[in-house]
Amino acid sequence: MIALGCDHGGYELMQEVKAHLDKRGLAYKDFGCYSTESVDYPIYARKVAKAILNGECENGILICGTGIGISIAANKLPGIRAALCTDCFCAQATREHNDANILAMGGRVVGAGLALKIVDTFLDTPFSNDERHKRRIALIEEKD
Repeated sequence: MIALGCDHGGYELMQEVKAHLDKRGLAYKDFGCYSTESVDYPIYARKVAKAILNGECENGILICGTGIGISIAANKLPGIRAALCTDCFCAQATREHNDANILAMGGRVVGAGLALKIVDTFLDTPFSNDERHKRRIALIEEKD
């Protein structure tokens, strides 16, 4: 199950993503928002992150205007590795190397055609399981 969340700046692109996931037959849970009316992105970042952390969903997709704010908000929760991706290479690398569990995109930055390719790359790329990447993820997760 894929957790979805967006703010008003990502609403339109999220509708494209949902239609694409429907075509692929992939299950998702939409945590909002549900219109282009102004909302606060941290609320939706937290809902998606918590769904992943509690095991309700395996991974997530977050979209705001730039993808920056919503990824920062999601990354505040320990165990979340949200990656802002603007191309397929970044989506592939963050899955292979960082085992990212949330894809973040900017609805005002990436067009729908590219965004859907980024989504596919993110969802279809497995973590490499290389020891060096496991070690680095463990270092990211360390508490000071």
